[in-house]
Amino acid sequence: MSEPSPTSEPVSAADAGDGTAVRKRPKPGERRAQILQALAGMLEQPGAERITTAALAARLSVSEAALYRHFASKAQMFEGLIDFIEQTVFTRVAQIVGRDLADGGQAIEGGAHQAARVVALLLQFGERNPGLVRVMVGDALVLEHERLQQRMNQFFERIESSLRQCLRAAAGTANSATPTVDAQVAASVLTAFTLGRLQRYARSGFRRLPTEHLDASLALML
Repeated sequence: MSEPSPTSEPVSAADAGDGTAVRKRPKPGERRAQILQALAGMLEQPGAERITTAALAARLSVSEAALYRHFASKAQMFEGLIDFIEQTVFTRVAQIVGRDLADGGQAIEGGAHQAARVVALLLQFGERNPGLVRVMVGDALVLEHERLQQRMNQFFERIESSLRQCLRAAAGTANSATPTVDAQVAASVLTAFTLGRLQRYARSGFRRLPTEHLDASLALML
């Protein structure tokens, strides 16, 4: 997640002239974004222990009460991160999957190419956002509310459905006797590969990049 741009409000001449430091109030929504940025940053620390609201508040130099003015619970903070993951990834997936294939002769290559791009998108997103990877694979959600893990399970189910959509047309054009089954199997394999790469990235302390030998790996599967 990119860092929010710092903002400041005008200071009156009287305030500026009396030598008193004036604390700027964040703009609406800015403090909420800062909290999510800080949480994602703490999740980037390899082997980090379960994050407490006390530790998060200390990182931001605010009170725990200040956190709860923006989020009702820590679970809601994690939901904010999941919202960001979903909105970012699925907006781009829709652009990839929604592209019309030029003609039937390109459908096989096009469907496989679309599926490869979806996988690459997800792995590249994870590589750029290591803290969020720990949310995606569930490591950061252990002992948190069950609905958070359910949302991430649904996230990967949607990814698999998108891959199936890409590969169904390709299997049909290839005159497969069982295009639906073929697409389901291939989509399942690609989803498992993607999740496995993200898990390895998180559990290696973010040393084993998820995009390692990606083109060659996709070539073997597609």
